[in-house]
Amino acid sequence: MAIRNILTEDREGAFLHKKCRPVEKFDRRLSILLDDMADTLREAKGVGLAAIQVGVLRRAVVIDVGDGIKELVNPVILEKDGEQQAVEGCLSIPGRWGRTVRPSHVRVRAQDRHGAFFEYDGEDLLAVASCHEIDHLDGILFLTHVTHMLTPQELEQLNASKTPEEK
Repeated sequence: MAIRNILTEDREGAFLHKKCRPVEKFDRRLSILLDDMADTLREAKGVGLAAIQVGVLRRAVVIDVGDGIKELVNPVILEKDGEQQAVEGCLSIPGRWGRTVRPSHVRVRAQDRHGAFFEYDGEDLLAVASCHEIDHLDGILFLTHVTHMLTPQELEQLNASKTPEEK
């Protein structure tokens, strides 16, 4: 397992806007990619990471909203319900945060690293993270959904209001 370099919009912006191809081979290479992505996500202290962010144009995502790594291969959002305002950032757009409007609930179908299909319901942060990462697979960055970019002062206020567990 290895930590991979995370591509950033300021350097590899054109690449990050490409559409990823479906995963067709559920092999050792995919397992290594998913393991590396999980290690990279933990190291970066992020919530989600798409394969395109580490330079691989495949439909694979890892998400961790605090209850362990969730691996999604060829994910598809089946349903979106409700609406929530969120504050989003992105490992590929370091230091920039914005307010977005996302569904408060999603139902996602994906495959695991062995090709088996599964579905899950995501609420709150998991709904936001699922939408954010699946957008990456279609070359869409969270900036598309931003209604307001946070100023440094607003970001500082937001961080000051968080409990120690949230920081």
